[in-house]
Order: sequence, then structure tokens, then C-alpha cells
Amino acid sequence: MFIIEKQQVNNIPLLHIVKKGILHEKLPFILFLHGFTSAKENNLHYAYFLAEKGFRVVLPESLYHGERNQGFSEKELYIHFWKIVLQTIQELPSIKDYYVGKGLADEDRIGLAGTSMGGIVTLGALTQYSWIRAAVSLMGMPAYEKFSRWQIEQFKKLGVQLPFTDAEINDQLSILSHFDLSQQPEKLKDRPLLFWHGKKDPVVPYDLTYQFYQSLEVQNRGTLDNIQFITDEHADHKVSREGLLATVDWFDKFLLH
Repeated sequence: MFIIEKQQVNNIPLLHIVKKGILHEKLPFILFLHGFTSAKENNLHYAYFLAEKGFRVVLPESLYHGERNQGFSEKELYIHFWKIVLQTIQELPSIKDYYVGKGLADEDRIGLAGTSMGGIVTLGALTQYSWIRAAVSLMGMPAYEKFSRWQIEQFKKLGVQLPFTDAEINDQLSILSHFDLSQQPEKLKDRPLLFWHGKKDPVVPYDLTYQFYQSLEVQNRGTLDNIQFITDEHADHKVSREGLLATVDWFDKFLLH
């Protein structure tokens, strides 16, 4: 039997999922992050499979999503995309510290994962926090600066007028570079990292992610013991069951054994 609790940590709504019989034990801990325009409840199937393995799983709600919704349209929300990403990164330590402080999370066995925007957050968080011991990016990408420029081009093609000056855009790009794993791959520090990405993804370009993986292969002369990239040749912006099970297996391998 599983426990699914609605909780709040520092005013951040989240779901806490764990096996009932080990509710009060110190457990390996997974933070799993939802995607853009999604919500924490939409990843309960990941939490179920991970909790079944013996993990304590927490699904936080990102800014302007789900219970934190402020009535923005999707277009308005997209304008705030990077604010949401960066705030989610900044909120992770307080959630982790809460469960570690309660003696419920093993600080030496903490994993981070997410889908789409959640995968993007995951890759940025790896540049900031050494306490992340293993990670999974599902449809995410690490090249913050390149992706931001790509987004701007997409807006221009659609004839959308961005509410930012060129100076404000340059300021944002400068900030994003501090979280851009593609510009500082040494911050991985040999930590296990799994990528899953559909080759036909129209939302988060597959090439930006795979190019980073290839650069790691070159730097490591083809020996990437702790890094794996799963390409789905037919998928667009939706994770397959294979991606779900690979996520569970990844954390099982690197945080349980």
C-alpha cells in the first residue's frame, strides 16, 4: 500500500509518495518535476513505480502551474518560461532540506528528474547543486542560451511581439549562461545522467540535447560509464513507456545498489 500526501514546504505545494510500511524511515529520495503547462499530479505514474522500488518521491508544483496557477494564458505563461525554470531551481534546496531535516531522506542518495521543462530544470540544477547524486532528463535540454535564442526565433516567425527590449534579452541570456550545463560540462563531475528524447520533438529540439551528449563522448573519448542517451526514433513530445521504465531502472541502479 502507498501513501499519497498533499503537503506544502515553504508555500510550495507538492505530493509526497511512499510505501506505507516505510513511511517514517530514512529513504533514498527522488524529486520529480513536471513539464510546462502540466501539473504535479500528471507524474504520479512515475512516482508509483519509483515508490514501489523503495524511494520516497516528491512531486513539487512549479510557479504559475497547478495549485499555483494565476490565470495566465499559455502564451502569457510562455513569456514567463525562464522565470519559472530559474525559480524552480532555486526552490529545490528548501524541499530537499525539509525531508533531510525530518530524517526522511538520505542526503547521500538524492535523485532529480523531470519531463520537458522539468528536464530542463534538472539539467540546470546540476550546475548548482552537488547534492544531486543521479539525474534523468526526459525531453529536456541543457543548452539554456541556445534554446532561449531558438524560442525567440520561433516567436518572430509567428509574428509575436515579445515584451522585452534587446537589452533585457541580453541580460536574460547572461543570467541563463550560469545555469547552462552545455557551457560548463565539468560540473557534472561524473554523476550518473540519463537522457531520453524523441527524435521528432517539435517543442524541445532533439539536436540541442544530442549534440551535448556527443560533446561529452568526445571529451571522454567514447567512454561514458555513467551517462546514457536513449533516442526514440518515432516519438514527438511525449515520453514512451520505455522512457518511464528506463527512469526507474536508472535510479534503481545508481541510488539503490
